[in-house]
Amino acid sequence: MKSRNGDPRSKPNQPTCSHEHAALLPGAPAGAKCLERAARLFSALGDAQRLRVLHLLMAGEVCVSTIVATLGEKFPTVSQRLRVLRSEGLVARRREGSHVYYALADGHVRDLVSNALAHAEELDRPAPNPNPNPEDEE
Repeated sequence: MKSRNGDPRSKPNQPTCSHEHAALLPGAPAGAKCLERAARLFSALGDAQRLRVLHLLMAGEVCVSTIVATLGEKFPTVSQRLRVLRSEGLVARRREGSHVYYALADGHVRDLVSNALAHAEELDRPAPNPNPNPEDEE
């Protein structure tokens, strides 16, 4: 059975388009394992309190006790958040004597956090007036 556009491979009631889809796709498709890993990253980033920790670490390496004091939370709570972030490769830690310091794992994490916060700010701004001429409003 031929469809409206004459192509026997397309389904009769399915819309078709005239451009080449491959040209619109960004390179090779991501593999299932890569997509699952990225989803776990976004899941870890998807908690506002963990995001607060990452935002704090954007200033540089910080001792756990400073993170606890800055956030005003209990040590076990902060430790649990740091454990999740570390398990997903978003933060790195360094021990110096009895102190443990955390930092963002790399520039990709900094970019993710920075872009997420910038995008959130954009979404929170009021939409621009589509009609800038006040005389036309009635």
